Amino acid sequence: MTAHLRPARSTDAGRTGDILHGFARENPWMPELHSGAETIAYCGWMIDQGWVTVAETDDGVVGFLALNGDEILSLYLTPSARGQGIGRQLLHHAMAGQTELSLYAFQANIPACRFYERNGFAEVARSDGADNDENLPDIKYVWRSKEAGNG
Repeated sequence: MTAHLRPARSTDAGRTGDILHGFARENPWMPELHSGAETIAYCGWMIDQGWVTVAETDDGVVGFLALNGDEILSLYLTPSARGQGIGRQLLHHAMAGQTELSLYAFQANIPACRFYERNGFAEVARSDGADNDENLPDIKYVWRSKEAGNG
């Protein structure tokens, strides 16, 4: 399935917030630290920064990616959009024109870790989670373009 990618608009805050909050609710290992309204406000703030790209299908917004410079802050999809190539489409959109990207994934999020590794990200560090809000062990991943390696 291919989605149309576009810059997020302020009116996308509700849907992106629902997607992000839904992820916390569907994973028992993930603490639910924020209310749905707080999560929507956070997504609205990221949208206001110009960091968010949404993936849209006939079903509406089904995923989003937040990119601040060369750091991916968020990449989330609705459950029905997973495994359809939309995450890869968003990731490749973020890679375009970049020589390096980094991100953090929770160690417990095995599907995400596998996804990033399949798409060229390499593990560069692990932490015990003391430095993230969730206090969950995480992995730092880095991707470098082939062109970056030739410089």
